[in-house]
Amino acid sequence: MEARMQNPAMVVPGAMQALLALAKSAEKAGDVPHVIHKMAHLRASQINGCSVCVHMHAAELRQAGEPAERIDTISAWRDAPFFTEAERAALALTEEVTVLAGRSDAVSEDVWLEARKHFDEESVAGLILSVAAVNVWNRLNAATRQVAGAWKG
Repeated sequence: MEARMQNPAMVVPGAMQALLALAKSAEKAGDVPHVIHKMAHLRASQINGCSVCVHMHAAELRQAGEPAERIDTISAWRDAPFFTEAERAALALTEEVTVLAGRSDAVSEDVWLEARKHFDEESVAGLILSVAAVNVWNRLNAATRQVAGAWKG
């Protein structure tokens, strides 16, 4: 496998710094645990088929001490007993923010209310920005066919 080109964020001046600043700000917002951000990143990346990000975020979760049973079942979180209610709310929000098409309401009221039950406004805002940021990376990597494991940030 070979990438079509260098990652666009590395080609366009200032883009990498802007994307990294957005991600840092999103993760600092509110009181969302680091592991939930990484679970959201992994789930969005699975949905988008971004091998670079799936590889990277699974490794980050392992490095954070997450057990294999949780990492291995994130794609099937609804049917796995390994996740807290707050994690489930974050994963549901991640899925709806990642897949916007096909619904009249991009984020359903049920998903929104469940997220708000577990996270305050700043935390939800941070989580949405975090999911949006990983979706940008997914699209950059997928469009240019970046190779999983070939690039370390």
